[in-house]
Amino acid sequence: MDLARELAARLGVDLEFVIFDAAGRVFEALGSSLWDVAFLAIDPVRAAEMSFTAPYLLIEGTYVVPVGSPLQDIEDFDRAGVRIAVGRGAAYDLFLTRTLKRATLVRADTSAAALDLFLDQRLDAAAGVRQPLMAFAQAHGGLRVIDRSFTSIRQAVAIPNGRESGLRYLEGFIEEMKASGFVAAALARSGQTAALVAPPAGSPR
Repeated sequence: MDLARELAARLGVDLEFVIFDAAGRVFEALGSSLWDVAFLAIDPVRAAEMSFTAPYLLIEGTYVVPVGSPLQDIEDFDRAGVRIAVGRGAAYDLFLTRTLKRATLVRADTSAAALDLFLDQRLDAAAGVRQPLMAFAQAHGGLRVIDRSFTSIRQAVAIPNGRESGLRYLEGFIEEMKASGFVAAALARSGQTAALVAPPAGSPR
């Protein structure tokens, strides 16, 4: 939201937030003219129809499991019979769909609904972003979050394909916002201290 406000101020235009309850629904709305600029994780499936800046922050994707679960590390999850709740179309759903060979993904409409599904159906795990999973585990008790992550989610600014001049402007804007400390300050204000500011474009991750 801070980036969106700063972008609108620089462009001298009014800002309207269009709220979606799941990242997959932002992608589904592509072409509907509901939004001009979106804040989404970079993913090859999305990149076929969207253009992305370099990431402005990095977020860990991991799992929450019952305290007594035998699943201890990331490699333990890709086994036959392991059922994992995910939010349909989320970045981690897309990543796990490509990488898991034996485990079963059980999809809910949103990431929040996936956590409810995990509890209601007594699934083996739920996948998601580390910070919400930790808050969920603390709120419900009897749960733990896996220490390691299965992916680093690269959050970026996206626009529909074909808007090359707009993409160039956004690329420069995001690099300035990272270099100036704007992104770091926004993370600190929001309490999202576990997320990391992404390195400059072209730097090794």
